[in-house]
Amino acid sequence: MDYNIVEALGAVAREKNVDRATLMESLVIGLQSAAKKKVGLNADIQVEVDEDSGEIEIIRRRRVVERVVDSESEVSVVDAQAEYGDEIIVGDVVKTYMDINEFGRNAISVAKQVLVQKVRDAERSQIFEEFRDRVGDVIVGSVQQVDRGNILVNVNRIEAMLPYRERIRGENYHQGKTIKAFIVEVQNNAKGPQVILSRTHPGFLKTLFESEVPEIEEGIVEIKGVAREPGTRSKIAVVSHDERVDAVGSCVGMKGSRVQAVTRELSGEKIDIVPWSSDTVGLITRALSPARVNHILVDEDSQGVTAIVDDDQLSLAIGREGKNVRLAAKLTGWKIDLVSASEYNLRQRLAEQLSMEVSVMSGVDDELSAALKAVGIETVDDLAAATVLKLEGVEGLDTKAAETLLLTAQATMEEMRKQVEEMIEEEKAERAKPLFDDDVFGEAEGDEKKIEASELFDGELAKEAKPSEKGPTEEELFGESKD
Repeated sequence: MDYNIVEALGAVAREKNVDRATLMESLVIGLQSAAKKKVGLNADIQVEVDEDSGEIEIIRRRRVVERVVDSESEVSVVDAQAEYGDEIIVGDVVKTYMDINEFGRNAISVAKQVLVQKVRDAERSQIFEEFRDRVGDVIVGSVQQVDRGNILVNVNRIEAMLPYRERIRGENYHQGKTIKAFIVEVQNNAKGPQVILSRTHPGFLKTLFESEVPEIEEGIVEIKGVAREPGTRSKIAVVSHDERVDAVGSCVGMKGSRVQAVTRELSGEKIDIVPWSSDTVGLITRALSPARVNHILVDEDSQGVTAIVDDDQLSLAIGREGKNVRLAAKLTGWKIDLVSASEYNLRQRLAEQLSMEVSVMSGVDDELSAALKAVGIETVDDLAAATVLKLEGVEGLDTKAAETLLLTAQATMEEMRKQVEEMIEEEKAERAKPLFDDDVFGEAEGDEKKIEASELFDGELAKEAKPSEKGPTEEELFGESKD
């Protein structure tokens, strides 16, 4: 029989962008299902399609047997000889050509369903394969629908989704509006492939710069790091692989044209562009701009740094709602502790003044002090950081005495820390007083109270200080009188 449907299948292949061979395979499977619907599910059905002429042959194959067990796939030798001739013997396979017109409406409906489902599956598979390779790209589509904060985006007849969590806060969308977004994921679930978009991903900012800055696309300038707080502020670190090209200047553009284009796309998000450095101190210093950093202390073990800035630069380094230092930490990958120069100097000065030798601690005589110093324990801080196992090796200490001494040292250090913090807060409060405070100018210089070292610690934890061991006066701690 001649059912010239090749042209129709070709049109479907072009419309759905599905491989033609896949459609022909789907047609074969559909016709096999229709034939089995008519003669039985166990029937052996063979379908042959001539793609040039469009001729279709549907053949039912049955094995010749003496005694039929399965009538759907077998035929008796008597019936076979009567239909095909006496030369048929047991073991032969006979073929019967079927006419599709005899299948009936239900069988044809089954063939159609199979064909449609196979076309849909092929289309989904093709979409998944196409977009799976495009993760990390920026696409442009139109808003199709806004559903409970999630936005359905039409991209070349493909439905993508911009979840609420991936939207820039404050942006409004309406049906038909053009939208640009970043492909973060392609899911292949029961409902078909789902393309997930984002406008908050750091990669979106990076890709926008790649499209705006030719030097980045050509590989001359490279974006080494991106940190974003979507819709408000971002930082990027860039480096040039050509000494003749300024990385920051390339990203900024003439009169800021390039960075402004990216800012407009991100709904006014401010972008700081800093030169990248392989040196940790240099990179963190630049990342904290526009604040000026005096000094940075690096702690490799904790992957953290202490950044010291002038007092008038502290608020600038922190930024509004802490954004500047938070973005700098994200950009560099280091934990950043910001400290003003005055507070850092005060902490250092007080730490030096309050550093106690182990010999002045309660329970430590001269002999034990010498034994402790022999193993490298010279201060109460050293003792508090020691272990019982180490102390057991000190001459004159057993396990119980070592544990008691260690607890005493730790309690002493805790009290010292509290006293240091209190003095820092007092110093801050003193500095915050008005210039013409009556209390400040009312006291006589000779009435200033001196601070005794013994007042800083509980008498049970530290020995009573001797006259020669009195603590520093306020003048010695803070310099000249504030009066």
